[in-house]
Amino acid sequence: MSTSARTTASITRLGHQGDGVAEGPLFAPRTLPGEVITGIVDGSALGDIRIETPSEHRVQAPCRHYKSCGGCQLQHADDGFVAEWKQGIVRNALTAQGLETEFRPIHTSPSHSRRRATLAVRRTKKGAMAGFHGRASGVITQIPDCHLLDPDLLAAIPMAENLALIGASRKTPLAVTVTLSDIGLDVLVKNGKPLDGPLRLSLAQSVEKLGITRLTWDDEQIAMTQPPTQTFGNAKICPPPGSFLQATRDGEAALLAAVQDIVQGAKRIVDLFAGCGTFALPLAKQAEVLAVEGDPEMIQALEAGWRQAKGLKLVKAVARDLYRRPMMPDELNPFGAFYEAAVLDPPRAGAEAQVAELIEARTKTIAYVSCNPVSFARDAKVLVEAGYQLNWVQVVDQFRWSSHTELVASFTLAD
Repeated sequence: MSTSARTTASITRLGHQGDGVAEGPLFAPRTLPGEVITGIVDGSALGDIRIETPSEHRVQAPCRHYKSCGGCQLQHADDGFVAEWKQGIVRNALTAQGLETEFRPIHTSPSHSRRRATLAVRRTKKGAMAGFHGRASGVITQIPDCHLLDPDLLAAIPMAENLALIGASRKTPLAVTVTLSDIGLDVLVKNGKPLDGPLRLSLAQSVEKLGITRLTWDDEQIAMTQPPTQTFGNAKICPPPGSFLQATRDGEAALLAAVQDIVQGAKRIVDLFAGCGTFALPLAKQAEVLAVEGDPEMIQALEAGWRQAKGLKLVKAVARDLYRRPMMPDELNPFGAFYEAAVLDPPRAGAEAQVAELIEARTKTIAYVSCNPVSFARDAKVLVEAGYQLNWVQVVDQFRWSSHTELVASFTLAD
């Protein structure tokens, strides 16, 4: 249904994507509960929205790009509202499973702290332009004053535009993922022209001039001036191009602090879905760690970082698909080598199969890190029904002004 007549609607709540929801349901982006708005109905969405009665939580967006950029969804709401809404998403997911628990105060990463971004970069008649796509749009919005990105990422925008001049077609924009490493820019480019001899040479010659530490074009490494390391505890690792990394250093530190609190005192820890060692390597200061991850290259990076670090206990790194082959009870409790605690940090699908094996192994302590409150609450219910206590939840908001919510939860097996 689409009509040019304006409709009046009252916003009752926010949906999981951060849009206001009115009776129908009708979805209205960048509105808040309690607001009366008018707009034009297009299917289940309201467009051309005017705020007739604003919420007391409505604020002026701090970023001048907010109106046209699709990178943020919630800059029009005050920080207190966003914090309570994100806590509520997790609380409601638990309530739907019949669970409740203590919530520690939310931790929110500051503005200008994102250390990775994927820029859309297009060649133009006059040169090139880089930025983020507009909301549900193929239009690129330039973001010179973005409030999300670390200043060193913002400073990399001209670099991305130069790469487009060298290797982008006029038809397809590049997707340029830029990650801040300990020593410089780690750059992965997708959707570029196919590599041939001249393009490979031009890209290689541009690396040092553009301040790039490592350049990867689709799946091929073009050049690396130095390994683009990330520091995890006492260890430095060189992650594979484009591999998972927490969005902000601040958020990573908050997640790690919560995990360390949960597993403190454990002498042997299993880290499941370990990535490149975000938790495993810092935890190796206090405990022997078995780190299990599905991506062999990430496991190689983790192991290499551990071997070069000083002051760490044994870390055994294993490449294994935990969805197809979860760690079994006899592996979690081998003779004379009982794992007292487990760290879980699965993808959005959660860890249903692995949770069942942890229960069978009677693992005493579990630190569950999640980026999906719904799959987390599902797994939490299974743990609680098996005799575990859900002690507390800590929400960590490192995707500021977005609808994305992360958390750490503490589980202990009841005596």
